[in-house]
Amino acid sequence: MWLDRLAGHQSGNATPQPNSRPISPLPRRTSSSRGPGPYLTSQASALRPSVTPRGSNLSLISNDSTSSFLASSRRPNGSGLKQSTTVVEGLEPEEVLETLLGTKANGIVPEESHKVTLSEDDLDFDFDFAGLSLRDLAQDDVVLDGGNVYRAQTVEEYEHDKAKFEELHKSIRACDDILNSVETNLTSFRNDLAAVSADIESLQARSSALTARLENRKAVEKGLAPVVEELSVSPDVVSRISEGPIEETWVKLLSDLDRRTAAHKKNASQLESRAMADLGPLLEKLTLKAVERIRDFLVSQIKALRSPNINAQIIQQQNFLRFKDLYTFLHKHHSTLAEEICQAYMNTMRWYYLSQFTRYEKSLAKLKLHHLDKTDLLGHEDHSRKTTVISSGVKHAGQPHDAFNLGRRVDLLKTTNQMAISSYLAEEDNSAHYLEVPFRNFNLALVDNASAEYTFLATFFSPALSMGTINRHFNYIFEPTFALGQTLTRTLTADSFDALGLLLCVRLNSHLAFELQRRRIPAADGYVNGTAMLLWPRLQAVMDAHCESVRAAAAALPAGSSAAKKTGGPGAAPHVVTQRFGQLLQGILALSAEAGDDEPVVSSLGRLRSEVEAFLTRWSQASFGADRRKRERFLYNNYSLVLTIISDVSGKLAVEQQAHFERLKVAFQEAA
Repeated sequence: MWLDRLAGHQSGNATPQPNSRPISPLPRRTSSSRGPGPYLTSQASALRPSVTPRGSNLSLISNDSTSSFLASSRRPNGSGLKQSTTVVEGLEPEEVLETLLGTKANGIVPEESHKVTLSEDDLDFDFDFAGLSLRDLAQDDVVLDGGNVYRAQTVEEYEHDKAKFEELHKSIRACDDILNSVETNLTSFRNDLAAVSADIESLQARSSALTARLENRKAVEKGLAPVVEELSVSPDVVSRISEGPIEETWVKLLSDLDRRTAAHKKNASQLESRAMADLGPLLEKLTLKAVERIRDFLVSQIKALRSPNINAQIIQQQNFLRFKDLYTFLHKHHSTLAEEICQAYMNTMRWYYLSQFTRYEKSLAKLKLHHLDKTDLLGHEDHSRKTTVISSGVKHAGQPHDAFNLGRRVDLLKTTNQMAISSYLAEEDNSAHYLEVPFRNFNLALVDNASAEYTFLATFFSPALSMGTINRHFNYIFEPTFALGQTLTRTLTADSFDALGLLLCVRLNSHLAFELQRRRIPAADGYVNGTAMLLWPRLQAVMDAHCESVRAAAAALPAGSSAAKKTGGPGAAPHVVTQRFGQLLQGILALSAEAGDDEPVVSSLGRLRSEVEAFLTRWSQASFGADRRKRERFLYNNYSLVLTIISDVSGKLAVEQQAHFERLKVAFQEAA
């Protein structure tokens, strides 16, 4: 046949694949580029205009076919005839061949209507069947370029694939059910989301309404709050004032209660309402309850001051000054009760300070003191210096002392230690002291306690009481204690001839007065002035006693050439009275460095100096008689000694005395 010849002609150019059957000579065409199915002639297209495709995967003209026998052809000899092809889907290979050959595969001639006439153009193709006939090619499996095998399905394969398709169908049905459930859930979620959105919108509307109401309420409260505050008292405030502990918060509640009471009294006449009428009795009852609790509290603290071995200043600081507004409130709402409380406090503190300082004075009385009597005067002839120690009012002989040398006694004025000796140390001290030691310690403790008490009175009772009233209360409290201090001063100075000790007490008293002024405690000025009035007259009396002793010594000098032997004078050497006077003068000048010209000690010192100069002149005359040179030499030596002793002292009074004795020294030096 011509088809066989065509196959033989093309097979000469084909190259067989190794180890495999020859592939189809038709070029591979994809369904996406050329469309499904092979190309047929126009007559075949007219013969089968519409054929239902079969489901075989091996059909050469199916939609899934990737190659076709008629997909590629060569036009021999450059023929210019055109091809008219039509794609026929769903035909078996045998049908295609029968259509082309015009006979059935089983030898039955088709009907007239199925006859097809081929033209030269229809036969102008070049196919390569790899040495196979068309029947073999149609009945055998077809291997495409991709390696997939396409052939007709058998019944067994169809049954086997049927089970797979049923399983696939069941899977699809299950997926449909799941998708339906998901759709139902999504629908429900959408409905719920719509409900939530509606609820949110409702909440937003309610929030806006509540915000508007809150703003309106705040505006109303801002306007009504002061009025409501003035017309009401909370139950909590009533409970805390009536039963709460007395502390800083309680004091603030009293201040608030006082403010409300004042505002109620002011508004009661202007605004008449039932609320105002009900508020008045409540405020009055609360005030009375507060007054009662303040009374009980203050009375308990006053009783605590009477406890043995109690430190009053600790109670004052922690329990009185901490609640100082209580007395102001009490005095404002119940002045009579406040005065009674104040009187009870003053009586308690009067007893407290008197008992404490009485005990302290007894402790200081146990100190051993050097007692200077008339034997320690300048003109006394006894040169032995023995002390008389006072202990508990009994005089005992003690170690020798120097009544005219200031020495380290001045350190009491220069020390920075402002602490008084304790009672225990005073009782255990066995050393001997001069009178300024107990004087300083007692008055230093007294001034410290007086300053603390005055500060407390001025802080606690002010502004309820005036400062004049507070000063009177202070004097009432310290009156017996001040009297005790002045009694101690009289006891120490009454029979003492210690001029330096008395002047030291005067200077200590002046320092205490300056300290009281610095602390702004004017109420204690009376005690300081009274103490000064005790010290200055006694100092004057001792200075006069020194002058009298010198005068008596001068009057007792013998006349004639035997005076020197009776007096024991070593020729022109300075007299012992000069030595004593120089030391006493040096001590007085050292203690008067800042003194003024109007002090009594200045005049007393002038009188004593005149008596000493007269005594020395009388002594020189009695000792050397008509020998002027020796007399002047003796006076020069005495005045030089005095000037040497006082040369290191500073101050206005010291400069005057140094200049005076310098003139005397120069005068007798020129004469000698």
